[in-house]
Amino acid sequence: MKIKNLVLPLFAILSIFLACNSNPQNQENNYFSTSDTGVLSGGVKMVTIKTPKGEFKVWTKRIGNNPKIKLLLLNGGPGATHEYFECMESFLPKEGIEFIYYDQLGCGNSDNPKDTAMWDLGRYVEEVEQLRSALNLDKNNFYLLGHSWGGILAMQYALKYQQNLKGLIVSNMMSSIPAYGKYAEEVLAKQMDPEVLKKIRAIEAIGDFSSPEYMGLLMPNFYVKHICRIPLDQWPEPVNRSFGKMNQSLYVTMQGPSEFGVAGKLLKWDVSKELKNITVPALSVGAQHDTMDPKHMEWMASAFTNGSYLYCANGSHMSMYDDQQTFMKGIVKFMKSVDAGEKKVKF
Repeated sequence: MKIKNLVLPLFAILSIFLACNSNPQNQENNYFSTSDTGVLSGGVKMVTIKTPKGEFKVWTKRIGNNPKIKLLLLNGGPGATHEYFECMESFLPKEGIEFIYYDQLGCGNSDNPKDTAMWDLGRYVEEVEQLRSALNLDKNNFYLLGHSWGGILAMQYALKYQQNLKGLIVSNMMSSIPAYGKYAEEVLAKQMDPEVLKKIRAIEAIGDFSSPEYMGLLMPNFYVKHICRIPLDQWPEPVNRSFGKMNQSLYVTMQGPSEFGVAGKLLKWDVSKELKNITVPALSVGAQHDTMDPKHMEWMASAFTNGSYLYCANGSHMSMYDDQQTFMKGIVKFMKSVDAGEKKVKF
């Protein structure tokens, strides 16, 4: 009897040990499995988008496989590319999180109709919805992360199609362009050297935004303080590559040519009073040195019905790089917590 009692626990312990040691490998195999058929292309899929001006192709690329957590990334700009999100590859695969790169129409590897009438927020919302359907994303797995302009697009999408979402992440974007313009004028501008600001304002006054002097002043005095707090000669290559491909037509049409505030189609955009209508779990990511007011970002978390706030104390607009550990651990915790049934997450 004693021998039997001894053998059974040992067998149970051995079974548990073997199971625990086999799970990570199985999870890894599942993560890198693919349902793609035919000639494989590394997860790349060109999706046909229907627009008022005809059909166009947009570029997507899936990394990993997780039936419960599929994260679609919306880049900023407007007019940049997915490429600055490549830092995600150093963090999300080991967490088993599937993510999808996507170049919006007019950006990067996607078609560019070269028609300013196409640069429209409402049309981009419909583009994301068509993409969601084509990629089989739904309320059981679909997480949407929008950064900067992508955050505007993400909020606007959620206001119309949140029934298809599992979770929303708004990264480094306020819910009101007028409030952003006020913050840029009353806070950011006053932090700059008065003489430098005077020169920048003089160039803007005559509309000479393509002047090398303009960017020559902005890069060391604004970008390294509020866009990415890393010395310019050490900026991450994916950031430089993405920014170097900026669609200026899209950027100027939507944002305007100035780096202080907005003068394009988004000038009056404001959904601050509508955030309460977003009921899916929503994470607002703010950073101390951002172009966006971190206090407004914190307020947004309280305005969402089920909002959470992630604060990057050392970060700026590209906090996924200059406060990387806080940013990455935060978004991972949010998605895994929501997947576990939580609606609000504490950091």
